[in-house]
Amino acid sequence: VSPPPHSACFCTQTNPASPMAGENQTHVTEFTLLSFSHGQPFLFVLFLAIYLATLLGNSAILTLVSLDPHLHSPMYFFLSHLSCLDICYSSVTVPKILANALRLRATISYNGCLAQMFFLMGCAGAECALLAVMAYDRYAAICQPLRYAHAMSRGVCVVAAAGCWLWGMLDSAVHTLLASKLSFCGAARLQHIFCDVPPLLSATCSNTRPSEVALHAASVFVGLGPFLLVIISYLRILATILGMPMATSRHKAFSTCSAHLLVVTLYFVTANLNYSRPSSSHSPAADTLVSALYCIVTPMLNPLIYSLRNQEVRGALWKIVRGQGMPGS
Repeated sequence: VSPPPHSACFCTQTNPASPMAGENQTHVTEFTLLSFSHGQPFLFVLFLAIYLATLLGNSAILTLVSLDPHLHSPMYFFLSHLSCLDICYSSVTVPKILANALRLRATISYNGCLAQMFFLMGCAGAECALLAVMAYDRYAAICQPLRYAHAMSRGVCVVAAAGCWLWGMLDSAVHTLLASKLSFCGAARLQHIFCDVPPLLSATCSNTRPSEVALHAASVFVGLGPFLLVIISYLRILATILGMPMATSRHKAFSTCSAHLLVVTLYFVTANLNYSRPSSSHSPAADTLVSALYCIVTPMLNPLIYSLRNQEVRGALWKIVRGQGMPGS
């Protein structure tokens, strides 16, 4: 989308002698987001509806898991962390998108851009690891039920959840540090609706090789690695389900696992498309769509797919709706 004529960024020149073919490098204080060409009330309404649904669904899961003793198990412990991650995920990007959707000129400050990118990628890395841990939890519960209580004890769950958060933040810190070293020539314009590494690499005039290497390494260790663990876990689960003697048990387990696998696949595929595609294949419209799918739409779908389809969660929610007191009472 073409920017309005007055959409130049606010910059102060700091290094007139640029090593980049004589171009002027500038100290950027603000980025212009070109995916917003003018005020767009339709996008405001759309993203507001998605954001409210995300907050409502994930907050409901957090509330139910904390109140209902029947939901105090490893599976729902990890679900509560997923809901917290999804709330953080959306809150990092959507409020700024809502503000820019109603402005004639969409902008974000330089420091705000780096902060947004840090928390966005931190949540992304943590969610990849958490989805792998959740898949292993289901594998242990279905395939090794006699060892489940020991394998997923309270201490193990706490360490695993903390490790997921730390893993995501450490990965994000590397990308943010590399991005802070980038320089920009002329007006700093990002072909996106929020700050992320790919649009920053497209806008910079400095060497992007370190950031690209870090992205490819993260795609393998932070994205592909956990995804393979998820696939292996669910293949083992599928083999166990097919060996169950009762048709009703097979149907229940397969229905739950297939829904989980669907949303996991959607998340990992869109996330890896966003970060591991060659720069030559990037297009503003495709980048915006892919990013919106994995960091805005998926957090809204997770409560529906992972929890609200679950009979125990529906039962706890129904008790509250009917006014029967605290869940589990």
